[in-house]
Amino acid sequence: MSESTYRIHGETGEWEVVVGLEVHAQVTSNAKLFSGASTAFGAEPNSQVSLIDAAMPGMLPVPNQECIRQAVRTGMALGAVINKWSRFDRKNYFYADLPQGYQISQLFHPLVGEGSLEISLDEKNPDAEVKTIGIERIHVEQDAGKLMHDQHPTRSYVDLNRAGVALMEIVSKPDMRSPQEAGAYLAKLRSIVRYVGSCDGNMDQGSMRADVNVSVRRPGEEFGTRTETKNVNSVRFVQQVVEIEAKRQVALIESGGKVVQETRLFDPDRGETRSMRSKEDAHDYRYFPDPDLLPLELDDAFLEACRESLPELPDAKRRRYESALGLSAYNAAVLTADADTARWFEALLAESVRVAGKSESELARPAANWLISDLFGALNKLGKDLDSSPVSPVQGAELLALAADGTLSGPLAKQVFEIMLETGESAPKIVEERGLKQTSDTGAIEAVIAEILAKNPNQLEQYRGGKEALFGFFVGQTMKAMQGKANPAVVNELLKKALG
Repeated sequence: MSESTYRIHGETGEWEVVVGLEVHAQVTSNAKLFSGASTAFGAEPNSQVSLIDAAMPGMLPVPNQECIRQAVRTGMALGAVINKWSRFDRKNYFYADLPQGYQISQLFHPLVGEGSLEISLDEKNPDAEVKTIGIERIHVEQDAGKLMHDQHPTRSYVDLNRAGVALMEIVSKPDMRSPQEAGAYLAKLRSIVRYVGSCDGNMDQGSMRADVNVSVRRPGEEFGTRTETKNVNSVRFVQQVVEIEAKRQVALIESGGKVVQETRLFDPDRGETRSMRSKEDAHDYRYFPDPDLLPLELDDAFLEACRESLPELPDAKRRRYESALGLSAYNAAVLTADADTARWFEALLAESVRVAGKSESELARPAANWLISDLFGALNKLGKDLDSSPVSPVQGAELLALAADGTLSGPLAKQVFEIMLETGESAPKIVEERGLKQTSDTGAIEAVIAEILAKNPNQLEQYRGGKEALFGFFVGQTMKAMQGKANPAVVNELLKKALG
């Protein structure tokens, strides 16, 4: 386990930063935690509000089993303790966007106990710098609604579509010591919930957001007083918050001030955190067991079904790609970082096996290189992701097969790929219709070589006089004259003969 060397350099010496994250992940389910109202994103305000969400008198909550199942599966993916007995508590506070006047959460007996998550801090070599971050707990709770202050000059409007949506609050231990570690933790956590399918991880839509707890101390001393910056919605912003808040606290302490425990907000435009309210202690919320809900009791069959439903997780998949498919550590890490990328790669590999009739281990490297270099590069330029790729895994496999069997040279394959991106047509169709096949016709290649040598007597003389580096010049000229359609291996062979 690597120790972080990240320090804030203050006027009075070095300071260490201590970070813990509370990540709110919206549970993937069609209905809310205690009602049958829809959870679809982007609906008209207040169009997805049941009588339970609106807290009408006499309405009783009923737990949604799917939400519980997804939280349990997430806990299992993090190697956490699953509590067979858990209970919902009422957290009492007034928010204008929470009609009940309390939030149903879990304080004393959460659904999921301690677990851990391994982060890697070296992209090139994922096994080189590894650190384990402890997970304190995962509890299930309902989300509040949303206040909208920009719809009217003097009034705030309330949208209750999100009220009652199930959230998993995943609470880390204060084990992170740098912005990089906090960013890596959040990215890895997002990757895992997306693999598991328990949260879509769309941070820009608010379905995953982090409360960032930051404190500073002299290296090795007791923890300092922490602040909590609420609702940070990207990995980059989390890293910025850690750095900005740590520097603010150091400057405050060194100038004789005191850090107070409070809730803060992050302003990405100004690059600063601002005080929102003083942080209340748990007893201020007057927690007590919710009298409308029985404790949750999970049986072994339910837990076994949850465990059986888990997919291969990113770390296990990465190691398999390295050992069984022979991929480099870097390529394996890139391909497994996101569930969608891994699924696309596996579809590409399966199609390559079908089209080329070779084994996965023979085809994995060229497939990985093409996906990471060529396709990712092209999609980046087009501003698209894999979901909206103009080239499908089947089409990718056909292109790779034509390159592997010698039908297409490297430059021709790139040319065909560009046409595929523009037209959406398959590689075999493009090759057939546009006559882009690589030729191994020795007679045609020999004729072109004779012409090239006749046109470049000076270079020919120099080559024969010992300037062997000019061999590349002749290869280039021949390929150019044949518009990239000549088989490079045949060109090399025939040129060696012709040059004597």
